[in-house]
Amino acid sequence: MLAFLKTIREVLAHWWSEFTLQTKLMAVATLVVSLVMSGLTFWAVNTIQQDARLSDTRFGSDLGLLLASNVAPLIAEDNLTEVAQFSQRFYSSTSNVRYMLYANEAGKIFLGVPFWQPEVQNSLTIERRIQLPENYPASSDLPMVRQHLTPDGEVTDVFVPLIHDGKYLGVLAIVINPNPTVVTSSNLTRDVTIAVFVSIWVMVILGAVFNALTITKPIKELLVGVKNIAAGNFKQRIDLPLGSELKELIFSFNEMAERLERYEEQNIEELTAEKAKLETLVSTIADGAVLLDTNMQVILVNPTARRIFGWDADVVGANVLHHLPQSGQIELTRPLYQMATGDRDSAEFRITLTQPTNRTVRIVLTTVLDQYRESIKGIAMTVQDITREVELNEAKGQFISNVSHELRTPLFNIKSFIETLHDYGEDLSDSQRREFLATANHETDRLTRLVNDVLDLSRLESCRIYHFDAVELAQAIDQTLRTYQLNAKDKGIELVQEVASDLPPVLGHYDLLLQVLANLVGNALKFTKTGGKVVIRAYLLKNSQEQSHNHHTSPLQVRLEISDTGIGIDPEDQEAIFERFFRVENRVHTLEGTGLGLSIVRNIIDKHHSTVHLVSEVGVGTTFWFDLTIFQEEVPFVELPVIDAAPEDATVKVL
Repeated sequence: MLAFLKTIREVLAHWWSEFTLQTKLMAVATLVVSLVMSGLTFWAVNTIQQDARLSDTRFGSDLGLLLASNVAPLIAEDNLTEVAQFSQRFYSSTSNVRYMLYANEAGKIFLGVPFWQPEVQNSLTIERRIQLPENYPASSDLPMVRQHLTPDGEVTDVFVPLIHDGKYLGVLAIVINPNPTVVTSSNLTRDVTIAVFVSIWVMVILGAVFNALTITKPIKELLVGVKNIAAGNFKQRIDLPLGSELKELIFSFNEMAERLERYEEQNIEELTAEKAKLETLVSTIADGAVLLDTNMQVILVNPTARRIFGWDADVVGANVLHHLPQSGQIELTRPLYQMATGDRDSAEFRITLTQPTNRTVRIVLTTVLDQYRESIKGIAMTVQDITREVELNEAKGQFISNVSHELRTPLFNIKSFIETLHDYGEDLSDSQRREFLATANHETDRLTRLVNDVLDLSRLESCRIYHFDAVELAQAIDQTLRTYQLNAKDKGIELVQEVASDLPPVLGHYDLLLQVLANLVGNALKFTKTGGKVVIRAYLLKNSQEQSHNHHTSPLQVRLEISDTGIGIDPEDQEAIFERFFRVENRVHTLEGTGLGLSIVRNIIDKHHSTVHLVSEVGVGTTFWFDLTIFQEEVPFVELPVIDAAPEDATVKVL
């Protein structure tokens, strides 16, 4: 039984949950109204019944008092016949009296109407006694009234004391039938109320069932369909055979879904293409790009940003602060959260990274707003590698500082000697004037060399394009030796060239290569003591000869070396000597120079798509060398002689 009740309760609960909120409110309102109306009806019925009881009570009391006043003298005279006749007439004159009983002072019934019969006084006589209420006051002369239920309805009992000349003779009990009109009206009202109550709830239940079948279910289907459409499922359809407005609504929904599906099919390729273009654009830009949501999670990252931050793992969906270097976390945490909450629109930072390599980056943060520019959708992070820019700025500052210093010294010397000649020229001897003028001329030459070197270096570092052609290295080497032979003879240094015979021309720029030879030979002579030796070598690389035998397509190369027996270069200085204004004489404090010669050499060799190298040992000497590509025309390959170091068939010329 309990299981059955539980099942019924679950069914009702499920049935109730199927209703909409509006339907539930209507049902509750109907219940309240029906209960109120039913309560009012039952209150009216009860009021009618109470009035009827009061009327019956008054009628019974008056009737009992009237009857008792007429029969009390007869009972006192023991004239029971007259009492019976009078009571019979009284009973016949009204239909409200059900019966009347007369009892003596001991409660023994001696007469009853309408069922009174003469009693036979014998041993078989059954003595009938009246059962008076416990609270019946025998000494009172007022009637006592009460109601009680019988199978025929509620009746009124009236107990009237029989008193004559102050003597208590017994009691008269009259039973009054209820008023038939009131009973009928009360029953009718009750029956109508019950019928109305039942009818209302039958209508409510039928309406709820109809609502569940014809309105609630379609609305739920529509709700599910709208959610699917919002989720991107444009294949959603609703198939419910209904009429009226709901059918039109369902038809409109299905038509909308069909149009959205067609639109999706027509535009999916275009959207995919646009997305691919966007991803390609983001992935190919030179700067790093990272897109974050308001929770700092990575939505998009391009390869440049991965390379800059060293992100090998997939960081999409992860918190960007967990993957940034420690310096980046310290700088970016607070600004990022300020931008996510709308307290800041943009920010820019310069951060030095140590991992994966030492570099300086500029990070620009910008908020991403929705189409109405009202709410923040995310944060765009642009990462620029400015390591080269920082290095160039530092080099520029150092360059300007060095140039200023180098220019100041000769200008100061020139100005000092000229002012001295101007102010004290008559007081100076001819030899002193010539010495001052020679010094000024020497400083002027020094200033000219510095300016020329600066201009050369600036021109080489610009985007100027040089035209390369066939260059005879033997001619350039010979011209360089003739230029420096007097200088070498004055210092007592042997100047030697070792150039392979039949050396092929190389691809290059004659004037630039001549400047390289001049700078390298000039440095070699400067740092070589008397009795030393400077050698220029040029020969075809051995692997180039093998390539020519194997008909390899790689370019053939000639190596050029400038060796000296000078003071040598410390290993710690070998990387720095190619920087602007770095001079070995800064350490030895004996020689002069601009410190730009080797920087010019490196730039010229870079223009020739090669690299200058050096091998040096302090106190032993230094060798600079680089490779140049052989100039090739559209002619068959020619086998050339090979020399490894100083070839035996090389022409050796000592100046």
